[in-house]
Amino acid sequence: MHYVLTVIGDSHSRPLSAALVDAARRAIDNSHSTAGAADWLAEDIACDIEFEGSEPTITHALVREALGPSPLDLAIQPAAGRRKKLLLADMESTIIREEMLDELAEVAGIHEEVAEITALAMAGELDFEAALRERVGLLKGMPLTALEDAAERMTLNPGARALVATMRAHGAYCALVSGGFTCFTSLVREVCGFDEDRANRLEVTDGALTGEVTPPVLGRAAKLQTLQELSAARGLVPNDACAVGDGANDLDMLGAAGLGVAFHGKPKVRAAAHYRIDHGDLTGLLFLQGYHADEIREP
Repeated sequence: MHYVLTVIGDSHSRPLSAALVDAARRAIDNSHSTAGAADWLAEDIACDIEFEGSEPTITHALVREALGPSPLDLAIQPAAGRRKKLLLADMESTIIREEMLDELAEVAGIHEEVAEITALAMAGELDFEAALRERVGLLKGMPLTALEDAAERMTLNPGARALVATMRAHGAYCALVSGGFTCFTSLVREVCGFDEDRANRLEVTDGALTGEVTPPVLGRAAKLQTLQELSAARGLVPNDACAVGDGANDLDMLGAAGLGVAFHGKPKVRAAAHYRIDHGDLTGLLFLQGYHADEIREP
């Protein structure tokens, strides 16, 4: 079968050398596969190597061993159909650096209590919906001005805008799908250029949070449902989609997408995901789709 190995490094440290690519090609040949020529997607950052083989898991392990401790992400996938027509992205700790409930809790002076629940929920140690309701309940009475204060803390992860701009420029539909809140996703949608955003709604009365979330809660099952709905609405199948996230509530969505990527994911997510970006930034999702540096849009 015809496969492609993509090797990706961080765009700032630029750790990928020609010597490492040659080592990867030799490892492919040693796995009883036949390596093709190196196709540099971005100098010192990302490279494709197509090959013919039948045991991609073995090939992946041999390449990983050959590259040693180098801070590089590896992915092997079928060479055909790599460019996806749909992007579904988690927001918190994926498109942005922060977990916004934690930021709200810091504004309220209860950061440690809420952050502990967040960490357990994202690691898959707590039920997502129950953990969400528990944390929101702790914010009862918080004024709406606190939401504005928390929003000012949001910072985009490197490559976020380029990921969305590039995929949209090549005809993909891009959706932000978050277990967080619409008051934040709407801002990130606008800044990054997503086509739409879906998230939970905080209940508000008399200018303050009630401590409740408007049902239904958008969690793990709803993210998968969104992938299925958006695919069907555009005459696509989930294999035509790229999905990215870091937490346990993203796992069903990542597993169903043709390119489901754990981005600096929690341990359980990294272990379960077919594809991982542990070192690079969000442009790594473009390299996984075979985009070259001169095709990447920088809005």
